[in-house]
Amino acid sequence: MTASAGGEPPGGRQCTTPEGLGIAAYDFGGRGPDLLLVHATGFCAAPFAPLARALGASYHCWGLDLRGHGHSDRPPDGDFAWSGFATDVLTVIDQLDLDRPFGFGHSCGGASVLLAEQARPGVFRSLYCFEPVVMPDAARAFIAEKNPLADGARRRRATFPSSEEALTNYASKPPYGELDPEALRLYVEAGFALVPDEEGGDGRTVRLRCRREDEAATFTAAGEHDAFAHLATVGCPVTLCCGALTDAFGPRLMRADAEPMARARVEVLPDMGHFGPLQHPATVARSVIRAFEAAGEPGDGTPAS
Repeated sequence: MTASAGGEPPGGRQCTTPEGLGIAAYDFGGRGPDLLLVHATGFCAAPFAPLARALGASYHCWGLDLRGHGHSDRPPDGDFAWSGFATDVLTVIDQLDLDRPFGFGHSCGGASVLLAEQARPGVFRSLYCFEPVVMPDAARAFIAEKNPLADGARRRRATFPSSEEALTNYASKPPYGELDPEALRLYVEAGFALVPDEEGGDGRTVRLRCRREDEAATFTAAGEHDAFAHLATVGCPVTLCCGALTDAFGPRLMRADAEPMARARVEVLPDMGHFGPLQHPATVARSVIRAFEAAGEPGDGTPAS
């Protein structure tokens, strides 16, 4: 096992995938049925805390750091095929004993929960995917030819003199500066690690936990998974949501994703972009609750009407 952080994640527990990777999992609390929250590329579970709090009256929320992110291990071979993210999701469900939880995924996380449902039909009760990275062949081919997100990830600044300077830097520019302030602070706290003294650290220097090359590899692999081809196998209710101001996965693609699925619907939320769940967590939480109730899967434990 090659640990990205080593040991038990702060405030969480470690699950272990079949190939031996440690996956950090977190209990956000709340009451009601279980709801698993899965993050976007380059992020981690911690910034979901405001969203989980807004959902807590209706759902017991859980989170995980996907492989190579946050406090989870990175694959020693550098393989970031998205099927591995589905394995991470299923591993956490199994080892936390979550019985047919609801699922929420943002971007890469949305694809991850769909891939997990395809791998094990019926594992989720219902899904809410905010701009999932699930694309038809034409879009996948475009990403394979030119991937500006992967290029940008390789250029990311890896270290800062302190976590305070990292937070100031991120808060000063989009898209991070557009995030809910608490979510951004939690991302910096959980997404950076102190540089060990033997590596020239001074006790304050911090470094990205998700390595630049790993984030780039994840973006590159986004065009290689085949979730779109198997959407017809997803039988649980699915809500596909996007921000009205998105520059990423908008209504047209959400409708294309919904078309093969028997129980899918599309929702567009105003005044937010691709990072909506981290920009406006309370608004997104209300949408999630409405969506699961509309699907006949209420979050308060009462039988569906």
